[in-house]
Amino acid sequence: MGQVTVMSGPERRRRWSHDERLEILRDAFSPGACVAEVARRYDVSTALIYIWRRKLREAGVERAAPELASPGFAEAVIQDGGAVTPTLGPVIVVDLARDRRVSIFASASPALAAAALKALR
Repeated sequence: MGQVTVMSGPERRRRWSHDERLEILRDAFSPGACVAEVARRYDVSTALIYIWRRKLREAGVERAAPELASPGFAEAVIQDGGAVTPTLGPVIVVDLARDRRVSIFASASPALAAAALKALR
């Protein structure tokens, strides 16, 4: 009689439903989330999460899932305030993920401010 080895553990070729994929994508790409941590929590490859996101965008489903949409720009409104008063604090503050911040002061040249904002794209 021969010997049989039974291997247990999670099946490596899992099937994820559309709703499960959307839930994982929402968790992975919510503000302040880390894709690697979400991947470990759901026991899925980070590459697979990015593939799912790319396929979702290609299919045009992002309109159905607005929280997965690409980041956009807010409209800037310039008001004529008369004379410019010197300020000590930054004039433009851009808050980024993971508590990072870019501050642009009034003394910055327009070219420097434009270069800093273009670098954030």
